[in-house]
Amino acid sequence: MLDSAEIIALCRAQHGDPYAVLGMHTDADGKLWVRSLQPGARSVAVLEAKTGRQLAVLEHRQIEGVEGFFEGFIPRRRNSFPYRLRIEWESGVQETDDPYRFWTVLGEMDVWLLAEGSHLRPFERLGAHLCEIDGVAGTAFAVWAPDAERVSVVGDFNTWDGRRHPMRLRRECGVWEIFLPGVGAGACYKFEIRTRGGHLLPLKADPYGFQAEMRPSTASIVCPLPAPVEPSTIPAGDQLDAPMSIYEVHLSSWRRPEGGGYPDWQHLAETLVPYVVELGFTHLELLPITEHPFDGSWGYQPLGLYAPTARYGAPAGFRDFVRACHAAGLRVIVDWVPAHFPTDEHGLARFDGNALYEHADPREGMHQDWGTYIYNYGRREVSNYLIGNALFWIERYGVDGLRVDAVASMLYRDYSRSEGQWIPNVFGGRENLEAVAFVRRVNEVLGQEHPGASTHAEESTAWPMVSRPPKMGGLGFHYKWNMGWMHDVLDYMTKDPVHRKYHHNQLSFGMMYAFTENFVLPLSHDEVVHGKGSLLSKMAGDYWQKFANLRALYAYMWAHPGKKLLFMGGEIGQWSEWNHDVSLDWSLLEFPLHAGVQHLIRDLNELYRNNPALHQVDFEPAGFEWVAADDAETSVFAFVRWSRDRSRAILYVGNFTPVVREGYRIGVPMPGIFRERLNTDSHHYGGSNVGNGAEPLAAEQVSAHGREWSLNLTLPPLAALYFEWSA
Repeated sequence: MLDSAEIIALCRAQHGDPYAVLGMHTDADGKLWVRSLQPGARSVAVLEAKTGRQLAVLEHRQIEGVEGFFEGFIPRRRNSFPYRLRIEWESGVQETDDPYRFWTVLGEMDVWLLAEGSHLRPFERLGAHLCEIDGVAGTAFAVWAPDAERVSVVGDFNTWDGRRHPMRLRRECGVWEIFLPGVGAGACYKFEIRTRGGHLLPLKADPYGFQAEMRPSTASIVCPLPAPVEPSTIPAGDQLDAPMSIYEVHLSSWRRPEGGGYPDWQHLAETLVPYVVELGFTHLELLPITEHPFDGSWGYQPLGLYAPTARYGAPAGFRDFVRACHAAGLRVIVDWVPAHFPTDEHGLARFDGNALYEHADPREGMHQDWGTYIYNYGRREVSNYLIGNALFWIERYGVDGLRVDAVASMLYRDYSRSEGQWIPNVFGGRENLEAVAFVRRVNEVLGQEHPGASTHAEESTAWPMVSRPPKMGGLGFHYKWNMGWMHDVLDYMTKDPVHRKYHHNQLSFGMMYAFTENFVLPLSHDEVVHGKGSLLSKMAGDYWQKFANLRALYAYMWAHPGKKLLFMGGEIGQWSEWNHDVSLDWSLLEFPLHAGVQHLIRDLNELYRNNPALHQVDFEPAGFEWVAADDAETSVFAFVRWSRDRSRAILYVGNFTPVVREGYRIGVPMPGIFRERLNTDSHHYGGSNVGNGAEPLAAEQVSAHGREWSLNLTLPPLAALYFEWSA
């Protein structure tokens, strides 16, 4: 019979190797013993699994005030065999397979790869996986906690009692595992972890949990691992020469249901998707949809990187939503946050009692601005956790791209830190070499495994070659957000037009570096929060002029080299600053000026998608030619966008003053016919309808702006014109 000290350790959940004693074992005399820990049970009997015949009733051994340990030997049996337990509880009788009669969950190759930190898809082995072992259905649990003294699975299937299901440690890789027969989809669970110092931690959610409870509850939920999805059948819309017009959305506040609460995935597929398609956007970008505890973080402080948030329904609903986007011709980008994670006690923080996912030293492991932890990118298991997560969303949900948040905070060890609050790298510099290696590795893996997927960096510094391949010394992103362009242009648009001539270079300066990266021009959620006001409210001038300026801004953005991104609400001229707790002000569309802005965005997207001159050569000088860059006195800008074969061209002319300029001669680089294709001052958009009419204009052989040919134009106030050229 088992030693009393071991029984006490088991009953107090302090035993270091429960698999060595629980379940079926043969003693030195050849007797076959069964031992089971069932706190609160009245009796436990052993049944033959094949026949259901009772073979033995186990003795309940109560020692020094501990109870729940049962053991006994099986008469006339010498070899192990499949068995079940009949457990009598106060509430009734339960028959179940004994978890401790099943051996390892992880294969030897899995253990080796996890130990090395090179398992490309650790989510296929870690977490909770529905499966069958020896014909018995249940769930296999595995969690990485190398410094823990003991780990148990607790849940609604064992009354959250950490004594019931202690796990086995695979010491080679620091992973704890157990197979629990009969535990199926929908079961809530967490991990109970005791540290090496004997301290019992708050219950931890599963880092690899595929589903989570709705906040404020924090348990993980057993959920099938989504099957791999077929690659998107949409034409390769993320090629650099393809149109990319992105509608950025915070799902909770786009359009809330009338009764309050959150929209579900089906409702979003039926409302959001056709809306975005009707406006002509090519991509839908979602603020983080991974599970997060605090609504006010907008998802940027995630704790369940493998779980679509419960706010919008079950994980399968998100998969269906992505399918609906693809069916409608939309590609899907999701915000991905490997830069930090919150300190909530049920999450990754000090997961096994020590700094596991984060750095131990706060000078490396704590974000000063956000009060969050920083991943230890130099630890291979942590890097693997994140790389696997990037693959997970593309392979298992079919998303087409990842927008990586706060890249600058990852690249610099002194990011937002004062002297003495950060630790230099091994060479004494400020660069986070481990983070750089991690970012490059993520992009390399995605490029190798899914070359059709794109990655977008929100990177706000002058770090070189963000969107160049790692083999060239770059970070490997496909695109970088052009934060400098955004700041300069928005600042210019806030200026009273009478002063704009003194700030002329704010609109033109972006072309000095436009081709150093593959840029996305972002008017994102960050520009309409925290007291910054909406895009419309930023614009200079009176009521009418604000709308005119906003229309002129959009036309300049859609003509400028670079892919486009607009946050929701910008397309309807939202007056108020974005509030994540309420819907957009859809009632504004009842007013002509707001409806006109929406009409303009639709027309800009249509022209942008259908004319290769506006998107085909975004990242090379050959696609752009200044015509008028230095007319500061009149605040007029003009340039030509070329298609790759130079068979198509768009002439852009922008007048950023409220003055109608008649007889303004614009030089053009070629003879031919020019047709006014878009005028932001059109009455269709709420403008004053000044322009050049529908009749085509022939270039005249009159020199202007250093060119032999020119057009004699009427420039409407605070407006932009697009002319389509044909030879």
